[in-house]
Amino acid sequence: MTALRKARVSQQVEPAEAAFLGVVQSARGYRWSETLEPARAKDAIAISQQHNLPELLGRVLAARGVGLDDVPVFLDPTIRVLMPDPSSLTDMDKAARRLADAITKREPVAIFGDYDVDGACSSALMARFLAHHDTPSRIYIPDRLTEGYGPNASAFEQLIGEGAKLIVTVDCGTTSVDVLAGAGKRGVDVVVIDHHQADEVLPAVHALVNPNRLDDISGQGHLCAAGVVFLVLVATVRELRKRGYYANVREPQLIGDLDLVALATVADVVPLKGLNRAYVTKGLAVMAGRDNVGLRALSDAAGLGEAPNAYHLGFILGPRINAGGRIGDAALGAKLLSTENEGEAVRIAAVLDRLNKERKEIERAALEEATAAADRMLEETPDLGVLLVGSPDWHRGVVGLIASRLTERFKRPSCVISWDKDGATGAMTGTGSLRSVSGIDIGAAVRHAVAAGHLLKGGGHAMAAGLTVDHAKLDALKAFFAAELAGSAARLAERASLAIDGALTPSAVTDALVDLLGRAGPYGQGNPQPRFAFPAHRVKFAKPVGTAHIRCVLEAGDGSRLDAVAFRAAGQPLGDLLMEAAGGLPVHVAGQLRRDTWGGRNRIELQIEDAADPRKQKP
Repeated sequence: MTALRKARVSQQVEPAEAAFLGVVQSARGYRWSETLEPARAKDAIAISQQHNLPELLGRVLAARGVGLDDVPVFLDPTIRVLMPDPSSLTDMDKAARRLADAITKREPVAIFGDYDVDGACSSALMARFLAHHDTPSRIYIPDRLTEGYGPNASAFEQLIGEGAKLIVTVDCGTTSVDVLAGAGKRGVDVVVIDHHQADEVLPAVHALVNPNRLDDISGQGHLCAAGVVFLVLVATVRELRKRGYYANVREPQLIGDLDLVALATVADVVPLKGLNRAYVTKGLAVMAGRDNVGLRALSDAAGLGEAPNAYHLGFILGPRINAGGRIGDAALGAKLLSTENEGEAVRIAAVLDRLNKERKEIERAALEEATAAADRMLEETPDLGVLLVGSPDWHRGVVGLIASRLTERFKRPSCVISWDKDGATGAMTGTGSLRSVSGIDIGAAVRHAVAAGHLLKGGGHAMAAGLTVDHAKLDALKAFFAAELAGSAARLAERASLAIDGALTPSAVTDALVDLLGRAGPYGQGNPQPRFAFPAHRVKFAKPVGTAHIRCVLEAGDGSRLDAVAFRAAGQPLGDLLMEAAGGLPVHVAGQLRRDTWGGRNRIELQIEDAADPRKQKP
């Protein structure tokens, strides 16, 4: 029997509502369910047979909603097939013409970006494009602590004073009505390139390209800002070509900058569907060539000694670029990704790597306090719509990370606020980040709170948002969130489930299996990494490592073994169960397989996400 046949997913003979392996209450409070709905089982068989694919891959594809006719494009996503006509986006042609005008006239262009990975990548994409065309430009990234998110009047006055004739905002600007109106009055054109949720009232600018504006019917609302910027650059090249600009000028090879688009797409956690799959797949291939000086230096600083994959973008490179915006110089990421100077790149990469280590320590201390506060809140009010915690001691740069951890642990929306006291007036103003769960649009809730007068400003996506709030209005904000979300959040938390793609044993975990699963990647938001259960396995050699992790070895009844790690599990119910099971108790374990090549190793390990005691489950 081949390894791939041994890896065949176990078929569930229980009714659709039955829990996978009977797990109704796992260590993390989840009910385990089968990813592939019974109604789609025939689709999995059809995919396997018609496209001559192994059964396991057919099941993985069907479980993720891939249609029978969509399989070839899903497995081989290409820019040529998946890219729409850029002109299908509202205001695209106006933006392309204005950028082409700036290039032909060599007008100074200011690029105003956000301080996260998407903003840094978007800014670098635009700067590299303008540099290729010998058009002067400068990048401005606002300071997270002193300026906050999005355009501000002071920064725009500075850019206009420096001589900018065109200001391009990337990954921001859609809701900055007042600030952008001021720029227009000064005779400076503004082009907004964004992807955040839009209100009915848009700023009066030369062009606003955002697939999520209400009058855009392009269907590209899943793109991150860098993905939209790439389409703008394609449209601009087309416009310049039409004008005959490239008769004596080398046309840029935009495909070479897809590494930046891929990094932003993964780091911004947008759905990996449609064009985004092509962006990441082709971008990873570009990144493997190590042509971007900044990305090469950052990879080396992080000790990444292999061709990167989506995991590396999201958990190795992305956090380091973000570290500058969180606790250091917000402009470092954009500078790194746009530079062609090897020495400068190495210097910036080293700084970002150091800042990332400092960020981890700051986050750890704040997370302990926030978790304790959230526990107390839920004890008092179990049906809270949003876990809302705050402190003047928490660094603004890590509140988003803390919110993510709280949402992950408590399975409901979280809002984490860093409070700041005005030395002159004594007034307290909070800067907060929110993270949500599937089924609750936190971005819409924040925009509604702004409209109701409970927030100074705010906005974001369905799964993540930011806000600024006056402490005097905190109680009103809590009441508003309770009215909007209480009940639905509690019900979703109670019904939280962990989707399982099948059951395996260590003997089936081979390089061939991991390679097979990789064919359905890249994995991420909207295309989750396959998750497998290892039923009634013994836990061997369990031990804490680092500050919060548990390493162990899983052993099946046939003696086969698999290395495993549970991140951030020490001292948590998951870690406690694994340590208890090391005494000989068989447990069900669930997680994702990944190839570990760190330090020259080449092994496969299970990243444990959950576990369950079989004795406490439904018989």
